[in-house]
Amino acid sequence: MKRLLVGLIATGLLLAANSIVEDAKKKIKDGKYDDAIAALDKEHAAKPKDAEVTKALADSHVAYGDFYMNNQQMPPFKKYPSALKEYRKALEFDKNNKAAKENIATIEGIYKQMGRPVPQ
Repeated sequence: MKRLLVGLIATGLLLAANSIVEDAKKKIKDGKYDDAIAALDKEHAAKPKDAEVTKALADSHVAYGDFYMNNQQMPPFKKYPSALKEYRKALEFDKNNKAAKENIATIEGIYKQMGRPVPQ
């Protein structure tokens, strides 16, 4: 009985994490990046070893970086530093994130090509 109860509790916690991740993905699709990241940050603080939450958090930062990077309404001096910040944040959660690494290299290349210092 005790094992069953522990299993049910663990399943409930897993479903709660999945629900938060799924909700965050919906928010990202709706362009609510700050809301999605805030919810995932809170969940990650409570469960720092949860791989699904950690991956979702990294992916959310990449998506937010992509939003900035591809925003035609923003001038380059605003969008590139913002995108760079988000891609770097993604690497804090997933140091092997290929998209974040490639986009960081692209932005850094743009700055170097212009002879300007890369934003930190």
